[in-house]
Amino acid sequence: MSAAAATVSAAPVPRRWQRFSLGKRLARLAFTLFAVAAFVTSLRTIEVIPEFLYDAPDQLADLFGRMWPMDAGYVGPTLRALVETLHIATLGTLIAIGIAVPIGLLAARNVTPSLPLNLLAKFVFVTSRSVNSLVWALLFVAVFGPGPLAGTLAIALRSVGFTGKLFAEALEEANRGSIEALQAAGAGRLSTLLLGYWPQVKPAFWSIALFRWDINIRESAVLGLVGAGGIGVALDTALNLLYWDQVAVVLAAIFATVIAAEIVVTTVRARML
Repeated sequence: MSAAAATVSAAPVPRRWQRFSLGKRLARLAFTLFAVAAFVTSLRTIEVIPEFLYDAPDQLADLFGRMWPMDAGYVGPTLRALVETLHIATLGTLIAIGIAVPIGLLAARNVTPSLPLNLLAKFVFVTSRSVNSLVWALLFVAVFGPGPLAGTLAIALRSVGFTGKLFAEALEEANRGSIEALQAAGAGRLSTLLLGYWPQVKPAFWSIALFRWDINIRESAVLGLVGAGGIGVALDTALNLLYWDQVAVVLAAIFATVIAAEIVVTTVRARML
């Protein structure tokens, strides 16, 4: 055997590159099959009636035809209900912040190094976030009766988990350098919070508050469907009476309010942060 032939025979066999290992490919295949099976099962469970799908475009066109022209006489009641919705969202957000900040301090491990208190605070956050605002509203309507008070409390308790969790995470991400410098200089706990933590978490705090207020405006718009006040009451009344021209007025008001709130939040964040 010549030297050239020996060199060729000794050359390593090129390996075929594969992005995923055999285990990962099997896992991806199993997940794909599971997703397809879940989709097919869900589709069969909801019992889609094909006849209703065929004439859906005609029904939608007929519905929009009933909404136009809008009832201009319903603008006044809609605006009054809209103002009430803004009050519910704003007051509910303020109450939520007042509750969430001290609980967030308990949830942050670097601020409160106590595992039982950390777990208790996180349990409060989970409880708040796991119950939908409509469910909170139903509970408070049963306790306090229908009206904006039930809606305000529902928005507040629904927002505590969201606001407090993000605030606690911002505290835990604070730089320890300035905190340790204050503690080494003999600063007390309150001084450490105000001079060490607060300057670092202030941008995140205001972002969380503004974002939650924006979300609460959207959620407050539907609480009236269960009697918790706001523009949802006007929408529910128009829907029950089949006054579609009034429904169009309410929907247009909600749409305009959501856009305006988005503009306000974006502008305030750009100026403050």
